[in-house]
Amino acid sequence: MYSIEEIEKTDPEIAELIRREVARQNSHIELIASENWVSKAVMAAMGSPLTNKYAEGYPGKRYYGGCVCVDGVEELAIERAKKLFQCEFANVQPHSGAQANMAVFFAMLKPGDAVLGMGLNHGGHLSHGSEANLSGTYFKAFHYGVNENGFIDYDEVLRIAKECRPKLIVAGASAYGRIIDFRRFREIADEVGAYLMVDIAHIAGLVATGQHPSPMPYAHVVTSTTHKTLRGPRGGIILSSQENAEKFNFNKAVFPGIQGGPLMHVIAAKAVCFKEALEPEFQEYGKNIVANAKALCSGLISRNVNIVSGGTDNHLMLVDLRNREVTGKEMENMLDEVNITCNKNAIPNDPRSPFVTSGVRLGTPAVTSRGMNPEDMDRIAEAIAMTLDSRDNMDKAREIVKGLTEKYPLVG
Repeated sequence: MYSIEEIEKTDPEIAELIRREVARQNSHIELIASENWVSKAVMAAMGSPLTNKYAEGYPGKRYYGGCVCVDGVEELAIERAKKLFQCEFANVQPHSGAQANMAVFFAMLKPGDAVLGMGLNHGGHLSHGSEANLSGTYFKAFHYGVNENGFIDYDEVLRIAKECRPKLIVAGASAYGRIIDFRRFREIADEVGAYLMVDIAHIAGLVATGQHPSPMPYAHVVTSTTHKTLRGPRGGIILSSQENAEKFNFNKAVFPGIQGGPLMHVIAAKAVCFKEALEPEFQEYGKNIVANAKALCSGLISRNVNIVSGGTDNHLMLVDLRNREVTGKEMENMLDEVNITCNKNAIPNDPRSPFVTSGVRLGTPAVTSRGMNPEDMDRIAEAIAMTLDSRDNMDKAREIVKGLTEKYPLVG
């Protein structure tokens, strides 16, 4: 509804930084697994006058007047989320995935209760019980990880669960490239008398398109972000059966539990995102994400670049750099020099600190949104391997990247 020229009139410094970021996104290949490009419709909804409206509470039960229009917005978002993920309940108000997770923790647990989640150093997330996060300070956190081959060992998860007897088991990850067996997790949870929460923040778009099994038949509650593979605005959602929604009162846990007023412009963008994800074109997009990830993975492996677990089933992969005598931090910087954006990431049992790491995480949601295909992924793998092999190859790698970004231009 409004343009960057409006920003230029009031704040030319911010306008210039936005222009520079648009140029960076156009000139770089984006391989950060948690990033994507939203549609113009999603972007427009985020920039709409709905940002002006305060709407504490829920549709039909607001603490402010004048909410008839935003009630309709939120109701559409809820109904579309329920249809997309085939569930009975959805809360679309969480400002982020971490907020969604925290609301669930406070709804289902009491401070000091035991939680079992994937360790951060094995591919888990801060909000799954890390001591650096509220989830690891208000609750007694225990962790499981992956085996020497990079896969979750469900028998080991069961062994740990029997020892710590958690009230809640968290399945889901931020750096795990394999299919997660939600049925097995539920069996483990039932055996030790725990609830099962599944965080699909990274794979939501793949779940929605059938490229990854859905956790809905097995989880007591599911949380997610709306960006990443779902290609929506930055935000969170909570999904469950109606029975569990009423039993644990997830709505109350979000507001007034951990948040104040909802961001109605973001909820509108979520509604648009869900509508897009229900279209046949998005089904094809989900397939292409996985095909591109497998192609990028194969291209790297064929060029002597090691991948944790030896491959990927979803949208991401972890590069193990220990045979390359380069750290994750160094590789992130080197790739940035050739206009490839990624993030350093710890590998399982990483000997280096999380500020340095022995690996990087790569993902294909954004390059797939840009229109790139498996053949392009092999070219990207070539550019990455060339950069790793020698700094003398960086000019050649940069040319490969330039060719691809010019072939698939973005509109900013």
